[in-house]
Amino acid sequence: MRDVVEIGLGKTAQRGYHLDDIAIVPSRRTRDVDDVSTSWQLDAYPFGIPCVGHPSDATMSPSSAVRLGQLGGLGVLNVEGLWTRYENPTKVLDELAGLDEDARATKRLQEVYAEPIRPDLIAERVRELRAGGGTVAVRVSPQHTLALAPVILDAGVDILVIQGTIVSAEHVSTTDEPLNLKEFIADLDLPVIVGGCTDYKTALHLMRTGAAGVIVGIGGDEWSTTESVLGIRVPMATAIADAAAARRDYLDETGGRYVHLIADGDIQTSGDIAKALGCGADAVMLGEPLSLCEEAPAGGAWWHSAASHPSLPRGAFEVSGDPLGSMEQLLFGPADEADGQLNLFGGLRRAMAKCGYRDLKEFQKVGLVLDR
Repeated sequence: MRDVVEIGLGKTAQRGYHLDDIAIVPSRRTRDVDDVSTSWQLDAYPFGIPCVGHPSDATMSPSSAVRLGQLGGLGVLNVEGLWTRYENPTKVLDELAGLDEDARATKRLQEVYAEPIRPDLIAERVRELRAGGGTVAVRVSPQHTLALAPVILDAGVDILVIQGTIVSAEHVSTTDEPLNLKEFIADLDLPVIVGGCTDYKTALHLMRTGAAGVIVGIGGDEWSTTESVLGIRVPMATAIADAAAARRDYLDETGGRYVHLIADGDIQTSGDIAKALGCGADAVMLGEPLSLCEEAPAGGAWWHSAASHPSLPRGAFEVSGDPLGSMEQLLFGPADEADGQLNLFGGLRRAMAKCGYRDLKEFQKVGLVLDR
Protein backbone atom coordinates (compact mmCIF):
# COMPACT_ATOMS: atom_id res chain seq x y z
CA MET A 1 0.00 0.00 0.00
CA ARG A 2 1.24 3.48 -0.78
CA ASP A 3 2.07 5.81 2.08
CA VAL A 4 -0.82 8.02 3.10
CA VAL A 5 0.18 10.95 5.27
CA GLU A 6 -2.16 12.90 7.51
CA ILE A 7 -1.53 16.56 6.74
CA GLY A 8 -4.12 17.83 9.22
CA LEU A 9 -7.18 16.65 11.09
CA GLY A 10 -9.45 14.85 8.65
CA LYS A 11 -7.20 15.46 5.61
CA THR A 12 -4.69 13.04 4.15
CA ALA A 13 -2.38 13.07 1.13
CA GLN A 14 -0.79 10.24 -0.78
CA ARG A 15 2.97 10.29 -1.03
CA GLY A 16 4.31 10.63 -4.56
CA TYR A 17 7.81 10.45 -6.04
CA HIS A 18 9.55 12.41 -8.76
CA LEU A 19 12.09 10.91 -11.15
CA ASP A 20 14.83 12.63 -9.13
CA ASP A 21 13.74 10.62 -6.07
CA ILE A 22 14.47 7.22 -7.61
CA ALA A 23 17.39 5.43 -9.23
CA ILE A 24 17.77 2.34 -11.40
CA VAL A 25 19.19 -0.83 -9.86
CA PRO A 26 21.41 -2.97 -12.13
CA SER A 27 20.64 -6.69 -12.21
CA ARG A 28 23.01 -9.66 -11.96
CA ARG A 29 23.52 -9.51 -15.74
CA THR A 30 25.12 -6.96 -18.07
CA ARG A 31 24.87 -6.88 -21.84
CA ASP A 32 26.87 -5.60 -24.79
CA VAL A 33 25.51 -2.18 -25.77
CA ASP A 34 25.45 -3.20 -29.44
CA ASP A 35 22.92 -5.92 -28.58
CA VAL A 36 20.43 -3.45 -27.09
CA SER A 37 17.39 -2.23 -29.03
CA THR A 38 15.58 1.04 -28.30
CA SER A 39 12.89 0.48 -30.93
CA TRP A 40 9.16 0.55 -30.22
CA GLN A 41 5.98 0.45 -32.25
CA LEU A 42 2.68 2.33 -31.94
CA ASP A 43 -0.05 0.53 -33.85
CA ALA A 44 1.39 -0.04 -37.36
CA TYR A 45 4.12 2.59 -37.02
CA PRO A 46 7.64 1.54 -35.91
CA PHE A 47 10.20 3.93 -34.38
CA GLY A 48 13.89 3.53 -33.73
CA ILE A 49 13.91 5.48 -30.46
CA PRO A 50 11.20 6.06 -27.83
CA CYS A 51 11.08 9.80 -28.49
CA VAL A 52 8.02 11.94 -29.24
CA GLY A 53 8.55 15.64 -29.97
CA HIS A 54 6.51 17.90 -27.70
CA PRO A 55 4.23 19.95 -29.99
CA SER A 56 5.59 23.36 -29.04
CA ASP A 57 6.33 25.83 -31.82
CA ALA A 58 9.68 26.35 -30.12
CA THR A 59 10.76 22.86 -31.16
CA MET A 60 8.40 21.43 -33.79
CA SER A 61 8.17 22.96 -37.27
CA PRO A 62 7.36 20.88 -40.34
CA SER A 63 11.08 20.53 -41.08
CA SER A 64 12.18 19.70 -37.51
CA ALA A 65 9.32 17.20 -37.15
CA VAL A 66 10.46 15.53 -40.36
CA ARG A 67 14.06 15.51 -39.12
CA LEU A 68 13.06 13.87 -35.85
CA GLY A 69 11.26 11.21 -37.85
CA GLN A 70 14.35 10.61 -39.98
CA LEU A 71 16.32 10.05 -36.78
CA GLY A 72 13.87 7.44 -35.51
CA GLY A 73 11.49 9.47 -33.36
CA LEU A 74 7.99 10.87 -33.85
CA GLY A 75 7.65 14.59 -34.56
CA VAL A 76 4.29 16.11 -33.65
CA LEU A 77 3.17 19.43 -35.14
CA ASN A 78 0.70 21.62 -33.25
CA VAL A 79 -2.18 22.46 -35.63
CA GLU A 80 -3.16 25.30 -33.29
CA GLY A 81 0.32 26.80 -33.45
CA LEU A 82 2.09 29.46 -35.44
CA TRP A 83 2.56 27.25 -38.51
CA THR A 84 -1.20 27.17 -39.08
CA ARG A 85 -1.75 30.85 -38.27
CA TYR A 86 0.93 32.42 -40.49
CA GLU A 87 1.89 31.67 -44.07
CA ASN A 88 5.52 32.02 -43.02
CA PRO A 89 6.03 32.28 -39.25
CA THR A 90 9.82 32.50 -39.53
CA LYS A 91 9.89 36.25 -38.78
CA VAL A 92 7.65 35.75 -35.76
CA LEU A 93 9.86 32.94 -34.47
CA ASP A 94 12.99 35.05 -35.01
CA GLU A 95 11.39 37.88 -33.05
CA LEU A 96 10.44 35.54 -30.20
CA ALA A 97 13.97 34.15 -30.11
CA GLY A 98 15.21 37.70 -29.50
CA LEU A 99 12.87 38.46 -26.59
CA ASP A 100 14.10 38.81 -23.04
CA GLU A 101 12.85 36.46 -20.32
CA ASP A 102 10.49 38.96 -18.74
CA ALA A 103 6.78 39.65 -18.40
CA ARG A 104 6.46 41.20 -21.85
CA ALA A 105 7.50 37.89 -23.44
CA THR A 106 4.27 36.28 -22.26
CA LYS A 107 2.26 39.26 -23.52
CA ARG A 108 3.95 39.02 -26.92
CA LEU A 109 3.23 35.29 -27.09
CA GLN A 110 -0.44 36.02 -26.46
CA GLU A 111 -0.41 38.63 -29.22
CA VAL A 112 1.14 36.43 -31.91
CA TYR A 113 -1.15 33.53 -31.08
CA ALA A 114 -4.22 35.78 -31.37
CA GLU A 115 -3.96 35.39 -35.14
CA PRO A 116 -6.76 33.00 -36.24
CA ILE A 117 -6.07 29.41 -37.30
CA ARG A 118 -6.35 28.89 -41.06
CA PRO A 119 -7.74 25.53 -42.24
CA ASP A 120 -5.89 25.88 -45.56
CA LEU A 121 -2.60 26.09 -43.68
CA ILE A 122 -3.43 22.96 -41.69
CA ALA A 123 -3.78 21.08 -44.97
CA GLU A 124 -0.59 22.66 -46.31
CA ARG A 125 1.49 21.74 -43.23
CA VAL A 126 0.25 18.15 -43.35
CA ARG A 127 1.30 18.01 -47.01
CA GLU A 128 4.76 19.26 -46.03
CA LEU A 129 5.04 16.60 -43.35
CA ARG A 130 3.90 13.93 -45.80
CA ALA A 131 6.41 15.10 -48.42
CA GLY A 132 9.18 14.67 -45.85
CA GLY A 133 8.43 10.98 -45.51
CA GLY A 134 7.88 9.08 -42.29
CA THR A 135 4.95 9.10 -39.92
CA VAL A 136 2.71 12.18 -39.92
CA ALA A 137 1.38 13.22 -36.51
CA VAL A 138 -0.36 16.40 -35.39
CA ARG A 139 -1.66 17.70 -32.07
CA VAL A 140 -5.00 19.34 -31.37
CA SER A 141 -6.52 20.43 -28.05
CA PRO A 142 -9.69 18.71 -26.76
CA GLN A 143 -11.55 22.04 -26.99
CA HIS A 144 -10.93 22.34 -30.74
CA THR A 145 -10.94 18.69 -31.76
CA LEU A 146 -14.47 18.57 -33.15
CA ALA A 147 -14.02 21.80 -35.12
CA LEU A 148 -10.60 21.00 -36.59
CA ALA A 149 -10.81 17.22 -36.97
CA PRO A 150 -12.52 17.28 -40.40
CA VAL A 151 -9.71 19.39 -41.87
CA ILE A 152 -7.02 17.29 -40.19
CA LEU A 153 -8.52 13.99 -41.28
CA ASP A 154 -9.14 15.17 -44.84
CA ALA A 155 -5.49 16.23 -45.03
CA GLY A 156 -4.49 12.65 -44.19
CA VAL A 157 -2.49 12.20 -40.96
CA ASP A 158 -1.19 8.89 -39.60
CA ILE A 159 -1.51 9.60 -35.87
CA LEU A 160 -3.72 12.13 -34.08
CA VAL A 161 -2.63 13.52 -30.72
CA ILE A 162 -5.37 15.05 -28.55
CA GLN A 163 -3.45 16.84 -25.82
CA GLY A 164 -4.26 19.31 -23.09
CA THR A 165 -2.86 20.07 -19.65
CA ILE A 166 -5.32 17.58 -18.13
CA VAL A 167 -7.56 15.44 -20.33
CA SER A 168 -10.26 13.16 -18.96
CA ALA A 169 -12.75 10.74 -20.48
CA GLU A 170 -15.53 12.35 -18.45
CA HIS A 171 -15.47 16.07 -19.20
CA VAL A 172 -18.63 17.76 -17.92
CA SER A 173 -20.02 21.02 -19.29
CA THR A 174 -23.33 22.84 -18.87
CA THR A 175 -22.61 25.28 -21.69
CA ASP A 176 -21.00 23.28 -24.52
CA GLU A 177 -21.33 19.79 -25.92
CA PRO A 178 -18.20 18.08 -24.56
CA LEU A 179 -15.96 15.91 -26.69
CA ASN A 180 -16.93 12.26 -26.20
CA LEU A 181 -13.54 10.65 -26.65
CA LYS A 182 -14.86 7.10 -26.82
CA GLU A 183 -17.33 7.87 -29.61
CA PHE A 184 -14.86 10.10 -31.45
CA ILE A 185 -12.04 7.54 -31.43
CA ALA A 186 -14.38 4.69 -32.38
CA ASP A 187 -15.28 6.52 -35.61
CA LEU A 188 -11.65 6.92 -36.67
CA ASP A 189 -9.46 4.58 -38.67
CA LEU A 190 -6.18 5.78 -37.22
CA PRO A 191 -4.43 5.57 -33.84
CA VAL A 192 -5.09 8.35 -31.34
CA ILE A 193 -2.88 9.45 -28.46
CA VAL A 194 -4.63 11.29 -25.62
CA GLY A 195 -3.49 13.08 -22.45
CA GLY A 196 -2.11 14.32 -20.18
CA CYS A 197 -3.20 12.43 -17.13
CA THR A 198 -1.71 12.10 -13.68
CA ASP A 199 -3.30 9.14 -11.90
CA TYR A 200 -4.48 5.53 -12.17
CA LYS A 201 -8.20 6.17 -12.61
CA THR A 202 -7.83 8.80 -15.33
CA ALA A 203 -5.30 6.66 -17.21
CA LEU A 204 -7.63 3.64 -17.08
CA HIS A 205 -10.62 5.66 -18.29
CA LEU A 206 -8.58 7.11 -21.16
CA MET A 207 -7.50 3.60 -22.16
CA ARG A 208 -11.15 2.57 -22.25
CA THR A 209 -11.82 5.22 -24.90
CA GLY A 210 -9.88 3.10 -27.37
CA ALA A 211 -6.79 5.31 -27.41
CA ALA A 212 -3.62 3.71 -28.75
CA GLY A 213 -1.48 5.80 -26.41
CA VAL A 214 -1.89 7.82 -23.23
CA ILE A 215 0.28 10.80 -22.30
CA VAL A 216 1.28 10.72 -18.63
CA GLY A 217 2.18 14.09 -17.11
CA ILE A 218 1.62 17.72 -18.02
CA GLY A 219 4.99 18.62 -19.53
CA GLY A 220 6.22 19.97 -16.22
CA ASP A 221 9.76 21.30 -16.07
CA GLU A 222 11.50 24.23 -14.40
CA TRP A 223 9.73 26.62 -16.81
CA SER A 224 6.24 25.25 -16.28
CA THR A 225 4.02 27.38 -14.02
CA THR A 226 1.10 24.96 -13.78
CA GLU A 227 1.77 24.47 -10.08
CA SER A 228 1.80 28.18 -9.25
CA VAL A 229 -1.24 28.89 -11.47
CA LEU A 230 -3.37 25.78 -10.86
CA GLY A 231 -1.76 24.17 -7.81
CA ILE A 232 -1.09 20.98 -9.80
CA ARG A 233 2.28 19.27 -9.56
CA VAL A 234 2.91 15.79 -10.94
CA PRO A 235 5.37 13.41 -9.25
CA MET A 236 6.29 11.70 -12.50
CA ALA A 237 7.73 8.43 -11.17
CA THR A 238 4.52 7.75 -9.29
CA ALA A 239 2.29 8.94 -12.15
CA ILE A 240 4.00 6.64 -14.65
CA ALA A 241 3.92 3.67 -12.29
CA ASP A 242 0.21 4.26 -11.58
CA ALA A 243 -0.57 4.46 -15.30
CA ALA A 244 1.42 1.26 -15.88
CA ALA A 245 -0.72 -0.43 -13.21
CA ALA A 246 -3.83 0.81 -15.02
CA ARG A 247 -2.47 -0.68 -18.23
CA ARG A 248 -1.96 -4.07 -16.58
CA ASP A 249 -5.54 -4.04 -15.37
CA TYR A 250 -6.76 -2.92 -18.79
CA LEU A 251 -4.81 -5.76 -20.42
CA ASP A 252 -6.66 -8.21 -18.17
CA GLU A 253 -9.96 -6.45 -18.80
CA THR A 254 -9.64 -6.60 -22.59
CA GLY A 255 -7.79 -9.87 -22.97
CA GLY A 256 -4.57 -8.34 -24.22
CA ARG A 257 -5.09 -4.85 -25.69
CA TYR A 258 -1.85 -2.91 -25.00
CA VAL A 259 -1.91 0.88 -24.63
CA HIS A 260 1.38 2.76 -24.90
CA LEU A 261 2.38 5.25 -22.21
CA ILE A 262 4.24 8.43 -23.19
CA ALA A 263 5.87 10.28 -20.29
CA ASP A 264 5.70 14.07 -20.59
CA GLY A 265 7.43 16.06 -17.88
CA ASP A 266 10.45 16.15 -15.57
CA ILE A 267 12.67 14.78 -18.38
CA GLN A 268 15.87 16.63 -19.22
CA THR A 269 18.68 14.07 -19.43
CA SER A 270 19.38 10.54 -20.63
CA GLY A 271 19.15 9.38 -17.03
CA ASP A 272 15.65 10.87 -16.74
CA ILE A 273 14.63 9.00 -19.91
CA ALA A 274 15.96 5.72 -18.51
CA LYS A 275 14.11 6.20 -15.21
CA ALA A 276 10.83 7.12 -16.94
CA LEU A 277 10.99 3.94 -19.05
CA GLY A 278 11.99 1.93 -16.00
CA CYS A 279 8.82 3.14 -14.27
CA GLY A 280 6.75 1.70 -17.14
CA ALA A 281 6.64 4.28 -19.94
CA ASP A 282 7.03 3.14 -23.55
CA ALA A 283 8.35 6.50 -24.79
CA VAL A 284 9.08 10.03 -23.59
CA MET A 285 7.87 13.35 -24.93
CA LEU A 286 10.77 15.79 -25.20
CA GLY A 287 10.22 19.53 -25.19
CA GLU A 288 12.87 21.81 -23.73
CA PRO A 289 15.75 19.38 -24.50
CA LEU A 290 14.92 19.62 -28.23
CA SER A 291 14.97 23.42 -28.05
CA LEU A 292 18.73 23.10 -27.53
CA CYS A 293 19.43 21.64 -30.99
CA GLU A 294 20.41 23.57 -34.12
CA GLU A 295 17.22 22.60 -35.97
CA ALA A 296 14.90 24.10 -33.32
CA PRO A 297 12.75 26.69 -35.16
CA ALA A 298 12.83 29.25 -32.32
CA GLY A 299 16.61 29.46 -32.16
CA GLY A 300 16.97 28.26 -28.56
CA ALA A 301 13.89 29.91 -27.09
CA TRP A 302 11.46 27.61 -25.27
CA TRP A 303 7.84 27.87 -24.21
CA HIS A 304 5.09 25.37 -23.49
CA SER A 305 2.00 25.18 -25.66
CA ALA A 306 -0.03 26.57 -22.72
CA ALA A 307 2.32 29.54 -22.28
CA SER A 308 0.36 31.57 -24.83
CA HIS A 309 -3.11 31.01 -23.36
CA PRO A 310 -5.04 34.27 -23.86
CA SER A 311 -6.33 34.55 -20.28
CA LEU A 312 -4.37 32.11 -18.09
CA PRO A 313 -0.90 31.37 -19.47
CA ARG A 314 0.93 28.48 -17.80
CA GLY A 315 4.59 28.51 -18.64
CA ALA A 316 7.48 30.93 -18.54
CA PHE A 317 9.50 31.99 -21.58
CA GLU A 318 13.14 30.90 -21.71
CA VAL A 319 16.02 31.73 -24.01
CA SER A 320 18.77 29.14 -23.65
CA GLY A 321 21.31 30.80 -25.92
CA ASP A 322 23.62 28.90 -28.25
CA PRO A 323 22.53 25.39 -29.29
CA LEU A 324 24.33 22.39 -27.83
CA GLY A 325 24.59 20.74 -31.24
CA SER A 326 22.59 19.22 -34.05
CA MET A 327 19.47 17.16 -33.36
CA GLU A 328 21.45 14.06 -34.28
CA GLN A 329 24.14 14.93 -31.73
CA LEU A 330 21.51 15.67 -29.11
CA LEU A 331 19.91 12.26 -29.63
CA PHE A 332 22.92 10.10 -30.50
CA GLY A 333 26.08 12.03 -29.60
CA PRO A 334 28.92 12.27 -29.38
CA ALA A 335 28.65 14.20 -26.13
CA ASP A 336 31.33 16.69 -25.16
CA GLU A 337 29.85 17.40 -21.73
CA ALA A 338 29.19 14.92 -18.92
CA ASP A 339 25.77 16.22 -17.86
CA GLY A 340 23.49 13.87 -19.81
CA GLN A 341 22.04 16.51 -22.14
CA LEU A 342 23.72 15.15 -25.26
CA ASN A 343 23.56 11.59 -26.64
CA LEU A 344 20.22 11.12 -24.90
CA PHE A 345 19.39 7.77 -26.45
CA GLY A 346 22.96 6.58 -26.46
CA GLY A 347 22.75 7.10 -22.71
CA LEU A 348 19.52 5.11 -22.59
CA ARG A 349 21.15 2.23 -24.52
CA ARG A 350 24.07 2.25 -22.12
CA ALA A 351 21.74 2.17 -19.09
CA MET A 352 19.85 -0.79 -20.58
CA ALA A 353 23.10 -2.60 -21.29
CA LYS A 354 24.48 -1.96 -17.80
CA CYS A 355 21.32 -3.48 -16.35
CA GLY A 356 21.28 -6.45 -18.74
CA TYR A 357 18.13 -5.70 -20.74
CA ARG A 358 17.93 -6.14 -24.51
CA ASP A 359 14.76 -4.17 -25.32
CA LEU A 360 12.38 -1.60 -23.89
CA LYS A 361 9.70 -4.09 -22.82
CA GLU A 362 12.26 -5.97 -20.74
CA PHE A 363 13.68 -2.75 -19.35
CA GLN A 364 10.29 -1.80 -17.88
CA LYS A 365 10.95 -4.58 -15.35
CA VAL A 366 14.18 -2.99 -14.05
CA GLY A 367 14.54 -2.64 -10.32
CA LEU A 368 14.21 0.81 -8.72
CA VAL A 369 15.37 2.22 -5.43
CA LEU A 370 14.41 5.33 -3.46
CA ASP A 371 17.57 7.29 -2.79
CA ARG A 372 16.21 10.44 -1.11
